[in-house]
Amino acid sequence: MDLSASAKPATPQDEPYFRTQEARVPPLYAPLSARRRLAWHFLAGASVASGTSYLIWRWTVSLNPDALGFSVLVAGAETLFFLGTLLFYFDIWDEGDTANFPPPVQRAEIGGGEGPSNITVDVFITTFDELPAVVAPSIVDALALEPPEDLRVLVWLLDDGDRPEMAALARKFGIGYCARQDNIGFKAGNLRNGLLHTSGDFVVICDADTRLFPTFLQNTLGYFRDPDMAWVQTPHWFYDIPEGQSWEAWLKQSRLCTGRSDWRGRGAQVLAWLTGRTCIGKDPFLADPTIFFDVIQRRRNRNGASFCCGAASIHRREAIFAAAIRRKTQQVLRPAHGISLPAQQSLAAHPIEPYRFHVSEDLYTSILLHEDQEKNWRSVYHPQVEARMLSPVSLEAWAAQRLKYAGGTFDIALRDNPLFRRGLSWRHRLHYGATFWSYMSALWAPVLLLAPAFSLVTGITPVTAYSLEFFAYFLPAVVLGELAMLAACKGHSIGAGRTLSVAGLPIVWHALFCVLRGHKPKFAPTPKLPVLAKGLRFVVPHIFLLVGMMLCGAIGIWRTLQGDAGFSPSLLWVNLFWLGVNMVMMAGPLRTVFWQMPKPKSAHTNPDPLEQTNAANSSFA
Repeated sequence: MDLSASAKPATPQDEPYFRTQEARVPPLYAPLSARRRLAWHFLAGASVASGTSYLIWRWTVSLNPDALGFSVLVAGAETLFFLGTLLFYFDIWDEGDTANFPPPVQRAEIGGGEGPSNITVDVFITTFDELPAVVAPSIVDALALEPPEDLRVLVWLLDDGDRPEMAALARKFGIGYCARQDNIGFKAGNLRNGLLHTSGDFVVICDADTRLFPTFLQNTLGYFRDPDMAWVQTPHWFYDIPEGQSWEAWLKQSRLCTGRSDWRGRGAQVLAWLTGRTCIGKDPFLADPTIFFDVIQRRRNRNGASFCCGAASIHRREAIFAAAIRRKTQQVLRPAHGISLPAQQSLAAHPIEPYRFHVSEDLYTSILLHEDQEKNWRSVYHPQVEARMLSPVSLEAWAAQRLKYAGGTFDIALRDNPLFRRGLSWRHRLHYGATFWSYMSALWAPVLLLAPAFSLVTGITPVTAYSLEFFAYFLPAVVLGELAMLAACKGHSIGAGRTLSVAGLPIVWHALFCVLRGHKPKFAPTPKLPVLAKGLRFVVPHIFLLVGMMLCGAIGIWRTLQGDAGFSPSLLWVNLFWLGVNMVMMAGPLRTVFWQMPKPKSAHTNPDPLEQTNAANSSFA
């Protein structure tokens, strides 16, 4: 799965598809209500109790002595998933939003001392290979920021591709431009280059497609009245995610259900129940990050453990450089392999890294700042949307994003795990541990994914029998777990995340294999526009797995009908049910192989980005 080079963007002369989504308004994320919190905590406790009871029964009573190895393997995977559930419950146990204050203007209000009295902010827009059509709206919106009175804002285009068209774009809008001849350190190196050419008290990080709302600074700078505040992260909101079409409208349009409207309504209800989706074509790449930001990140904030996610965040320059200088000093003074280098060579061997040179520079730098015991830097998660950005709109973009996230996380977990580093509090360790555990679950997920297929082929079960006693322990654990998640997630859809965890397994395995082989993660930026790539190559593992599962299901049905020894109706139906569930989730990416973003109505016009975005900005003022 080679993602080192992006496919050619589709018809760059056309108007970008996202122009038609300009009028969309971001959601307002309400806090967790007292009633829902009570229900969530009660159901979480009941879920843990029933899960513990089930696992005790599994290990002491239900292991199949005729297939002890298989039975222990499945019970072990269930136990590891249960431990992950406990970590996740701790992760999202409760909200704890940080109180905000009016934005400061004078440096004395943020713990500043020497230098000019007024605060300055640098806005960094990072780019590598994105088209001007993507970058220009981000520049326009950055220039439309409404800072507090007397606060100075400078916008910079950090071009890691060193392209003439980007230099021309910067000149056109009258903003700063920084480029470099190499790409050392990926995005982190690009940010360092920008930091070394600027001097603002604060730095706002934007990807090429990050479009800040005018009130971004007004709503985030107030947190920095705390002199120990290192950064503030805001949610990612993808304003271009397809909203889809209702099943009833689709049935009417496709003429598959003609006649009375109530027939279409019943047909729509059946389709919604079968697919678990109320619409067809909604969020085809499962890119909506609401669960991650409004549930996971927001609740980690109660312990100051929300990590930086790069785009749409604002950082105190002093914190970034102070931590980097301290790390460099430690590296210079520490002998390498027992050999002390001359001072000049040692300094050159350890370049300063304000943001850690890594494909997951945001997560890595968060860990390093949170563990800094000398300064006790803090972070805040601001719960409301302050910027909009583009989602993956092709299988290539989806695969590149998943591979980057998984590879970067595995590399940190296996080579510099914060759980074994000094400085982090036990709460921080548990929160970061939940992140690593969720990716490490790819090691035991295949056991539960393939166990039904194995049972259908061999007639071997992981339990002594699918008896009433089994269901008496198993069903309460499953049902209470589902109810707990529904209560915890405040009405946000939980199905997409579960599907993504299964459908993304082949990519996660690939990322883990690369890291274990010693390959440093070097993944291309996520494509920001639809691409003319053959998406089928990204789902070949999914197709092989699905075909294999179908064959196993057919074998199980045939052997049961033949009356083979070990096969029974209960074995068949239980395993067919779980096989079907796994297949539906594994088939998720197949729906998007030939999916294309609908073209804008004015696809052959190419208006000036400044004219296109000025009207939209007023909607978010």
